[in-house]
Amino acid sequence: MELDNQGRWQVAGNAAEVYEKELVPAVFALWAPLVIDRGYPQKGDRILDVACGTGIVARLVAGRVGPTGAVAGIDLNPGMLKVARALSTGTRAGAPIEWQQASADNLPFPSESFDAVFCQLSLQFFADRPAALCEMHRVLVAGGRLSLMVWCGISESPGFAALADALERHVGQAAASIMRAPFGLADGDELATLVRNTGFQNVAIEHRVGTVRFPSVEKLVSSYVAGSPLAGPVSGANEAARGALVADVRDALSKYANQTQLAFPIAAHLLSARASEDVRSSNPLLRAGLGAISFPSGPFMTTSQRGFFVS
Repeated sequence: MELDNQGRWQVAGNAAEVYEKELVPAVFALWAPLVIDRGYPQKGDRILDVACGTGIVARLVAGRVGPTGAVAGIDLNPGMLKVARALSTGTRAGAPIEWQQASADNLPFPSESFDAVFCQLSLQFFADRPAALCEMHRVLVAGGRLSLMVWCGISESPGFAALADALERHVGQAAASIMRAPFGLADGDELATLVRNTGFQNVAIEHRVGTVRFPSVEKLVSSYVAGSPLAGPVSGANEAARGALVADVRDALSKYANQTQLAFPIAAHLLSARASEDVRSSNPLLRAGLGAISFPSGPFMTTSQRGFFVS
């Protein structure tokens, strides 16, 4: 998960644990293989997961590239990274995973360090989306693969639309804005243009519909509030407002719920692209003539054929 300059989508306390335990299986996990498939990971590849959150994509792709590959996950949120590290410790098959706290618009890796870059459900949160995409392009080898995912409009996700509307009525506009923020890059044409303008080629977008599943409406509200920045605003509301929030969402989603579960549709854009074969000429930041940048050593230090610095 990434933060913008206003601190949106900062999670605190035990929110990262709730996010991994309850939101990842209910909302995100089923999409991760689809994102990975569009990056065509191969044995031995070097992989970067940008704004990795608790690391679902990084962990899955580590198995795809195998022990001869290498995976890095970056995120600005230390709580998310703490959970990611805990889940990847111990004996496990697949590539080693390196976790780093870093911003998407200032990646701590040399140019042309990775064969594929993944970014699941985070680009919409970046304060400077072009800069982040230029950084992803910079760290990819020529012809390297980009695979990313963003939600379509909130109108294509009735469960979260109902939650946002109820938050606006009973908690406030700020809480509703937090709920609507994940759907802030919903226009497919805008997304494709954004990616092309940062030097990527062969841009393809697929519209897919999936399903969000929670045990109940009450669990949707409690888990999403506890595992996101909504925890602060909702905890500040009085008991009557919180009760009305749950009741309104329950009424709005009655047709999606039964005695055993709540299940509602959600739609996403899955985008794939390739870095230009002429990396420097296609990337606006590299054309700008950035000076030499030093990076820490590690498994992603490039070989002499790929160069160590942007010069």
